[in-house]
Amino acid sequence: MAALRVLVGVKRVIDFAVKVRVAPGGAGVQTQGVKHSLNPFCEIALEEAVRLREAGAAAEVVAATLGTRASQETLRTALAMGADRAVLAELGEGVAAGPREVATALAALARRLQPHLVLLGKQAIDDDCNQTGQLLAAMLDWPQGTFASRVELEAGAVRVQREVDGGLETLRLRLPAVLTADLRLNEPRYATLPNIMKAKKKPLELLPAAELGLPAGPPRLRLLRLQEPPPRAGGEKVDSVESLLGKLRQAGRI
Repeated sequence: MAALRVLVGVKRVIDFAVKVRVAPGGAGVQTQGVKHSLNPFCEIALEEAVRLREAGAAAEVVAATLGTRASQETLRTALAMGADRAVLAELGEGVAAGPREVATALAALARRLQPHLVLLGKQAIDDDCNQTGQLLAAMLDWPQGTFASRVELEAGAVRVQREVDGGLETLRLRLPAVLTADLRLNEPRYATLPNIMKAKKKPLELLPAAELGLPAGPPRLRLLRLQEPPPRAGGEKVDSVESLLGKLRQAGRI
């Protein structure tokens, strides 16, 4: 099997260890002065691509993202984890992008770079949309394997094991294909200090997002309002099942 090129889509998100707070007015969450990191599911996708290259099945791993210049930090992390080069489709400050816009940018990059395989995280931990991989596969008219928990390359194809409600499902997809990574696919490595230093010298290309055919105007997906969950009420002990049922009826729960 000839060595192949893998394109990995990544996303910059608020670090999962940070307490997220709603911005004034409920238009979103506070992002200023907040630590950001590489989306955990994107780390899994990237790790799988790097393992394919280390096994000799892939010749090159390219990490790509759509975002502002601040996303360069995320791409440097991807380079430190093992990607060979990176591409940033740059958005202006304050410009929003939903799954459709991200998929459009990645589809344009895929047509330019001609990868044999595109790997993405199954979802981002900030919006939990779980849409980008599916939209990308439809735009490229490529087969897709979502929620992959095991990936095996074959001659001109990829065998994907995925978890479904009834157990495990195995798919054989002809290349090129789009895969989205599930939590159980692998355990990502940590970026070591030597690799972090090497990542500073790896190529990182900046492209205006407009060159990739992003649709004009606001994204189709628009956040109307965001609000904090109500404070949790204190618990209360009851003496009997009858008392519990009475309180539940009083509260309108049953």
